[in-house]
This record gives sequence, C-alpha cells and structure tokens, in this order.
Amino acid sequence: MKKIISTLCLSLILAATAFAQVSAADTEKAFKILEATDDVLAYHGDYSATVSLLIEKPNKPKESVQYKIFERTDKKLMTLVQLFPEADKGNGFLRDGDNIWAYDPISRKFSHTSIKESLGNSDVSLDDIEQDENTWRINYDIAAIEEGLLGKQEVYIITITAKTNEPQYARSKLYIRKDMNLILKYEDFSGSGRLMRTTLMPKYAKVPSGYVPTQIIVKDELNPGENTTQVISELTFDKLPDRIFTKAYLEGLN
Repeated sequence: MKKIISTLCLSLILAATAFAQVSAADTEKAFKILEATDDVLAYHGDYSATVSLLIEKPNKPKESVQYKIFERTDKKLMTLVQLFPEADKGNGFLRDGDNIWAYDPISRKFSHTSIKESLGNSDVSLDDIEQDENTWRINYDIAAIEEGLLGKQEVYIITITAKTNEPQYARSKLYIRKDMNLILKYEDFSGSGRLMRTTLMPKYAKVPSGYVPTQIIVKDELNPGENTTQVISELTFDKLPDRIFTKAYLEGLN
C-alpha cells in the first residue's frame, strides 16, 4: 500500500513539475500564437452574421435554432436576436462590457445573465459565439506548448489553464494550424482533468479582412452522441448603428 501511495504521489509531483516547466520564452511564444489566431480572423470592429445551430441528441429529433448576431468587438458590445423557431422569435441577449442581459419579448423584461448562458437547448454558449479580442493573457496561464499533427496537418498544441472566472472551463487544449494560425480543434477539461467537450472547426472561409470559421462542431463528451453544429452565414462587416446595442433596439423588434 505504501508503495502504491508513493508511486501516486510521485506521479502527481512529476505531472505538476511538467506543467511548471514552461519557460518564459515558451510562454511568450504561446501567447503570441494565440493572439495570432485572433488577428487572422475577420472579426475586428463591427460585424453581423446569421448563426444557425443544428442540435443532435440521442433518441430525439434534430432541433434547429437560428440567431442574428451584431457585435462591436473592440468595445465588448453584442446584441443577439433569435430568429427561429417561431415560438421563440424575438428572444435576445445584450452585452455592454461586463453586463449581460437576457430579453424576454413576452414579458418585455430584461434579466441579468452570464456569458456562459447556453443558446436554446444546444451545447453552444454566448461565450462560444462572441469574438472578444485578445483576452488570452488576461484570462489564462500557459500550461504547455508543443508541436504535433492533427491528421496530416502540422499544428501547435497549446494547453491553457483559467486564472479568472471568465472562461467556461478550467483547462483547454488547442490545436492550431502552424502555417495559418487557425484553430482547428480544442478540448475543454474540468478542474479534475475530465474531458468535457470537444470542438472541431473544419471549415473556414477567406474574406477580404481575414478568415471566418463557417462550420463549428461541438461534441458533448459527457453525453456521447450529443452534438451541436454551428454554421455562420450572411456575414457583413459594415459599421453598425449605435442603437443596435441598446435595450430599446430589442424592445422595438416586437
């Protein structure tokens, strides 16, 4: 028994040491790669898009949910309006800095909510679709950085741990395409190290201002067979009116 306990303790120490051995140079390299994944995307300043979600759960019919998103990424402003299904049309969310409200068009009332709020019955949250710029250094520490393959694609594999309450998960592992700084996959883990969710980003589109992930697949690892596919369409990058980012705008839609 003592031998088993000693071996377990040694394993924990070695694991902790491995995570602690990220040098300052590697930490800086990892953060620069993560920031480059933001820079290469087209989401800078104002944009709008249609977000369609296909929700699949075992032994249940597929569900479709659709939203219109408006965002001003450099000001942390976001308005999200539900378009489908018809019964939920007009439901919305509004973000202004650290304040996030959910809007119910039936009661015409706003209630404070969280960036971790799920969209409909899906595995996608507000945090997943918001394009907040360059918050890596604020919210995370670097636990590991290495190089490897994802299929035949050369990638950086960067493990990050949350140091604020903003991230949804305690630890994430990102697989980033080396030649283009595009995130192809990430895995989210609980504080105990359990794999909670896997997100795949197999399709990107090139637009004049950068790249856009047009298909994102979110797999719930706790419930096998439960997936949400997110499709981005109807993207525009025109300057948006200030009134879109107000409670009055959501109220005026109904």
